[in-house]
Amino acid sequence: MSDTTAPIRAIDAVVNIWTEEALSVRPDWGDDFFVGKMKAQNALMPGLTLDDMVARMDAGGIGHGFLIAAKSGRVGLPGCYHMPPEIVARAVAAHPTRFSGLIGIDPYTGMDGVRELEHAVRELGFIGAHLYPHWYELAPDHRKYYPFYAKCAELGVPIQMQVGQSMIYSPEHRTVSVGKPHTLDAVACDFPELKLIGIHVGIPWHEEMIAMSWKHDNVFIGCDAHSPKYWPESVVHYLNTFGRNKCLFGTDFPVLDFERTRSEIDALGLRPESLERFLRGNAIDVYGLPDDTGL
Repeated sequence: MSDTTAPIRAIDAVVNIWTEEALSVRPDWGDDFFVGKMKAQNALMPGLTLDDMVARMDAGGIGHGFLIAAKSGRVGLPGCYHMPPEIVARAVAAHPTRFSGLIGIDPYTGMDGVRELEHAVRELGFIGAHLYPHWYELAPDHRKYYPFYAKCAELGVPIQMQVGQSMIYSPEHRTVSVGKPHTLDAVACDFPELKLIGIHVGIPWHEEMIAMSWKHDNVFIGCDAHSPKYWPESVVHYLNTFGRNKCLFGTDFPVLDFERTRSEIDALGLRPESLERFLRGNAIDVYGLPDDTGL
């Protein structure tokens, strides 16, 4: 692992690709949600070049980021968008040492979606899958996801999914919070070889998320989308002590800024061995990455 006496080059497990091309396929509620509700920087909303994203990562000490080819909602419903995996694949090809790809899951695509998942991993080099259960109002243990879980297990790639409450709520876009962490329990039991990452900390059911992570060897916590200075004390204690091997760093950029997030994590005063595992080591182990990922 990296020398803990030198600055740790973090691996960010949750990054939205924010180029002009990527934003062209997203719905137009970005400013209201990201700026108005999540307090992201307004200047980011028109989009960035990949080089700009890399420069921002460098400023925050982020060596590598997982870009999401997100699938957000059922096609034809308000607020839905499916990020073409080719957009993410091109970004990874342009900066292979800085980015990896995660393929989004839409449970309503059935076997066509399962085949797309396999193509993304085998042909496009994606390293895992990503899921927004709230957008489908189907809890993580719903049977519609099981073909995707089975394929991930067969391919040997992890799947991350939003747990905790849905962050999306407006008169036009209402999503029910179906991601209570205990719904990972059955999935972890049915697929013990499948690595499951519950992202967005699990707030406000973070204690439940900690319990799932502690119980199951194959369940991990993605600590992203919520500012570290506001993390519950129990989450900080877990990742700093007996859960140091079970938590992954993330930002959900642009929800959280790279540099500001690293600054707030530094302010937590984590033990050196816990900090290295959290920022870097756990992502390498969970995703089976080379130790020099992100340099």
